Amino acid sequence: MRQHLLLVDDETDALEELGELLEGEGFHCHCANSVSAAMLCLATWPAIALVITDLRMPDESGLRLIQNLRANPHHATLPVIVMSGHADMNDVIGLLPLHVVDFLPKPIYQERLIEVLNQRFPVAQPVAITDSEPGALSALPVSAQSA
Repeated sequence: MRQHLLLVDDETDALEELGELLEGEGFHCHCANSVSAAMLCLATWPAIALVITDLRMPDESGLRLIQNLRANPHHATLPVIVMSGHADMNDVIGLLPLHVVDFLPKPIYQERLIEVLNQRFPVAQPVAITDSEPGALSALPVSAQSA
């Protein structure tokens, strides 16, 4: 498994679909349907490496979640990706001082999200061990073996 991600969205179907997509890419996903549930997940799973949150939710917004994160010394630098189907320019401008990694409109362009995550968390290249000299082992990327 790759990094642990926290997905936050009040729309259960969207949350499940996003979780399935990202788990298919090797990430371990934790899901929350509210800001309070997200904060509980973060307290329970300290290995969470990034948050993907919807901006507009009924009780508290994704903006409030990010503000809570930035105010908490344990999560102040936690990377956040924001998604929304109803954001306007003022919403986007409000996110700038909160150091959001990216903003993605809904419906999510899956390839773009995976590209952003792969840039942040590169996939480890398989390594093959070769016997280059008697008694010595060296590690080469698998692609270098076939060259």
